[in-house]
Order: sequence, then C-alpha cells, then structure tokens
Amino acid sequence: MRDVAVIGIGMTKWGELWDKALRDIFVETALLAIDDAGVDHIDSMYVGCMTSALFVGQEHLASQLADYLGMGPIPAARVESACASGGLAVKQGFLEVAAGFSDIVLVSGVEKMTDVGGDQATYALSTAADQEYEGFHGVTFPGLYAMMARAHMHTYGTTREQLAHVAVKNHRHGALNPLAQYPFEVTVEGVLSSVMVADPLRILDCSPITDGAAAVILCPLDMAKTLTDKPVVKITGVGHATDTIALHSRDDVTTLNATAKAGEAAYQMAGKKPEDIDLAEVHDCFTIAEICVIEALGFIEKGKGGTAAESGLTALGGKIPVNASGGLKAKGHPVGATGVAQVVEIVKQLRGEADKRQVEGARVGLTQNMGGSGGSTLVHILEVQ
Repeated sequence: MRDVAVIGIGMTKWGELWDKALRDIFVETALLAIDDAGVDHIDSMYVGCMTSALFVGQEHLASQLADYLGMGPIPAARVESACASGGLAVKQGFLEVAAGFSDIVLVSGVEKMTDVGGDQATYALSTAADQEYEGFHGVTFPGLYAMMARAHMHTYGTTREQLAHVAVKNHRHGALNPLAQYPFEVTVEGVLSSVMVADPLRILDCSPITDGAAAVILCPLDMAKTLTDKPVVKITGVGHATDTIALHSRDDVTTLNATAKAGEAAYQMAGKKPEDIDLAEVHDCFTIAEICVIEALGFIEKGKGGTAAESGLTALGGKIPVNASGGLKAKGHPVGATGVAQVVEIVKQLRGEADKRQVEGARVGLTQNMGGSGGSTLVHILEVQ
C-alpha cells in the first residue's frame, strides 16, 4: 500500500445554520479544503452522513454533492456508521489512496440537524440504537449513557463532580476555538445545576444538536511533498471495530470494546503506544463517554477516567490533552461530520496552526469517533513528517 497524507483541511463555524442547506454547508467546507491543499481537481470523494433522509429528507447524497461541488462525474460515495460516519469516510478515503485507485481524494462529513423539531431529531438519532429492543422500549441515547455513567459510578467510585469536570475542561478549550458552536466556559456548579436529562446526566453533560461539515484532502505521501509547502501530516494508523449495538448485550457496560479493539489495531499499524500520543480528539457525546474512551484507549487506567479531567491530566498543558477543539461538547456534533472534524483539528495541531489552543511540540495525534453507544468505532493516528 502507498503511504497516505492529509494535505488540505476545511471547516466553517458550526451551529444552527438556518440560512444554509446541507449542500451549501458541504460545498463551503470542501472548497476550503481544496484551496488549502492547493489542488485544482479531485479524483474521487467520500461523504460521511448519518441520516440525511430523516433530518432533511434527502438521500442519494453522492450524486447531489458531487454535482453541487462542480466535480461530476467523479466517483463519489456516501458512507454511514451512525455517529462514526465521518471516521468511516476517512478510512474509506485512506484505502482509496493507499490502494492506488485515486491520487487526490476529498473526504467530507456533513449533517444538517436543526431543520426538524427536537422530538424528530431525537428519533433520528435513536435509529443508531437497537430499534427492536432499546428503541421499542423508549430508551434514547441520554438514557443509555446515563446507565453507563451509573454503572461507572457504582463500580469505580466515579463522582458526579468528575463528570462535570469533563464538560468544564472541554468548554474551556472550546472557548479558544472560533469555529465552536458553544465557545464559552462553564463551571462545575453550572453543570450540576443545569436541567436534568437522564439521571445523572444533565444538559451540560450532553453534546448539542448541530449543523456543520468538515473536509480533508488526501493524497499519496510522496505526492504531498510536491504539492504543499505546509508541514505534511501522514496517516500512520487506522483501526476499525464493532461491538453489540444494544447496551444490554454487553458483559460490561462501562467498557467500550470496539474502541479498545480499534485503538489496538491503530497502535499496531502505527507502531505506537498510548504514551506516544501527544494529543487526542475523542467522541465525548456525553461526559461519561470521554471517561470511558480514554480508559479504552489506554491513556489512563481502567476505572480512573473520572479523575483525568479533574486533575488536569487531559487539559491543555496536561500530560495528554484531550479535545483541544472543545470536543463534541463545545465544538458541536453534526453527527456525520464529527469524525472528519477531529482529523481537521489534529492536522491543525500538528501543523502548529491551532492558535491559542496549540499543544506545544505536538508530533503525533489520535482521533476516536464512535457510533451509537459504542457499537462502532474508528481510530486514526496521524504524524507530522
């Protein structure tokens, strides 16, 4: 296989983008990535999108978006793995370049979530759970992650305050990110007094409903060195795994097996260990998710994830900064776009372009993007050359 590099990134401010259609959001970010890469064409493209049919009533995105980008008749495909759709699109683009099918590949993720009401958005998201068991009985994702949080608290002594510290940290980071949906800080007291959603999770433990897109341009590493004067970032590790879609089918609801397996595969491919990672962007759809993810990836001992944000270990300036972008919690979570946006952030950091949230000396970064309550996970490791 050929080595693969990221040579272009694009992202606009996320939020409630009432005056823009899904196709507009996609095209804006795709053009930014193309311009950043300095290329005049793309050979193919992949788009991560969870459920455009339920959010905006549109399927067949591959044809529509290639057309509106003005790149038809290139081969294009939309991929789906619930909230891990963006991460899966990155993997597919990586394989396309590595296998030699295409030289210059656009990978994008996009979701337009605010064109429907809250109940419709909740239903659309719930389709990533087991519909015949979890959905049929009325369980939604706040409820599923609340059960994970209760189990973690009972088993390992994780406190309600420690969950709040994850939100406080990520909002502190997000306040430094001009593209974040919620670029403001919160306090532990503010999190603990916010509206209850599913005990013990409150509204400030939950990622928001978001409109947004992100895009990257991939090409062979040897070509990248001739196309750009910017630091070249190579994708050195890719991991992909699944677990049971239903929470009740797992032996331990506090353990994200798919994340652990995907992480192991990415570490092995990259020749790295958890201690080699300088920073990570992980899937903090709820505060408990970040705690479970950093344990599964080996950044902290099992059961000790609750202390990480509280102690400053995962904050900017800490041993392993996690979600310097603000994460899903503050940056936003347009579900199909999240995995691609994580790569955008890591590339910015490795290039030294992250401004006030820059992780000093960052050379190796990791992204972890998962679907549902952890039923699918993609992990990517990136290194500056």
